Amino acid sequence: MMWKEKYKIGVPLVDQQHEELFKRVSEFIQTVQKKGIWTEKLDKVKETMAFMQEYVVVHFHDEEVYQEEVEYPERESHKQDHTQFKEAVGNYVNRFKEEGYSEELVQEFSGKLVAWLIMHVAAKDQKIGEYVDAQERGEL
Repeated sequence: MMWKEKYKIGVPLVDQQHEELFKRVSEFIQTVQKKGIWTEKLDKVKETMAFMQEYVVVHFHDEEVYQEEVEYPERESHKQDHTQFKEAVGNYVNRFKEEGYSEELVQEFSGKLVAWLIMHVAAKDQKIGEYVDAQERGEL
């Protein structure tokens, strides 16, 4: 799962953060899927969980501030998406604490991460870029 130039929305800070998210998630998935002893992969899994928890908070905040600045009309529903994602990550964190880092649960989590990243960054966030482009062209 690689970062693509077409995912850029034209806001350097946000694009940079998205690229970092894609990079981390890609590394995580490669770790989870490669052959090897599961227990030896757990450090990477735990590191990714910690990163996701911290980074999405920072990233979502920056993205939401930017949406306020440009008065993006769909910012409320976008914010709800962010909240739902933070809750989903939080739920997995709790499940890992309670159930342990089973291969099955980690695979499930990695699938959810990929689906969300592609749906959100490649679809929802693109709309912000399109809105700003239209604004700059004087179409709004």
